[in-house]
Amino acid sequence: MAFSIRLTVEEKKLAESYAKLHAISLGEAFKRALFEKIEDEYDITVANEAYKEYMDGGYKSTPVADFWRELDENI
Repeated sequence: MAFSIRLTVEEKKLAESYAKLHAISLGEAFKRALFEKIEDEYDITVANEAYKEYMDGGYKSTPVADFWRELDENI
């Protein structure tokens, strides 16, 4: 699949500099950026859903000091 985007002169220079810095083509630079953004947003969505489930479940967090103390008691 191919597509085109319009960039300002400054945007094009920045994108070309980025691609050159990483020794990749301009197309590869945009492809990587797109998929990194998609993965980041997916991870955030999954984390938010897990946190909501945790909060809705009535769970309560424990201070880390209590965790370490409990761990020491069980050794």
